[in-house]
Amino acid sequence: MVYKYEPKDVCSREMDIDVEGNTIKSVKITGGCDGNTQGVSILVAGMNIDDAIRKLKGIDCRGRGTSCPDQLARALEKIKAKM
Repeated sequence: MVYKYEPKDVCSREMDIDVEGNTIKSVKITGGCDGNTQGVSILVAGMNIDDAIRKLKGIDCRGRGTSCPDQLARALEKIKAKM
């Protein structure tokens, strides 16, 4: 199932997260630093949701208190809560 998430306080504008069971099938991030968001998307594809949350949560970008990876972790937490 594909979930849409609107990140807060970062450059990216939207995250489309395709999840099957407890596994991330794919992530498409619109906006943000293109190379970084592509890299994060490729790295989490096929990953267990809990592992991705543990690795990404709390990453900070330029003192914002969050980042695109952190926002992805927050989106995954919301998805887990709906499961």
